[in-house]
Amino acid sequence: MINNDVIRSVRYMLNISDKKIVEIFKLADLEITLKDVQDFLLKDEDPQYLNCDDKTMAHFLDGLIYLKRGKDKDRPPVPFDFPISNNTILKKLRVAFELKEDDMHEIFDKAGFKIGKHELTAFLRRQGHSNYRECGDQVLRYFLKGLTIRLRGHH
Repeated sequence: MINNDVIRSVRYMLNISDKKIVEIFKLADLEITLKDVQDFLLKDEDPQYLNCDDKTMAHFLDGLIYLKRGKDKDRPPVPFDFPISNNTILKKLRVAFELKEDDMHEIFDKAGFKIGKHELTAFLRRQGHSNYRECGDQVLRYFLKGLTIRLRGHH
């Protein structure tokens, strides 16, 4: 999935400002300008559109975890595998929002997407594990949609 779409979704889901997005990056030790954030949020056909690369996305996801859960000085951030996959985004969102497997199933249900227990655990496994399964764009979109419904309380 396009990193910019994930940022857009999280911004809407949490009902936060562009300035707050800048703060989220800063929590993960990345200085980014308000203009950059605004350019990330533009439609990709806009000439000012700025693509959010994987390194920047990694900082956003870690910053989101720090925003939601606080920063633990004794626990360094889990290193990222690049390129960032939908599986990584799904796992980082799970950590940020402190979701258990049941919560995740409920979130998918809210989005009108049925997912089996084994299928979900396959998405959460490490790449290279025999039961690992790649999370497709559509699955991640349903998850973001369901999480938005859960947090904002409407469709």
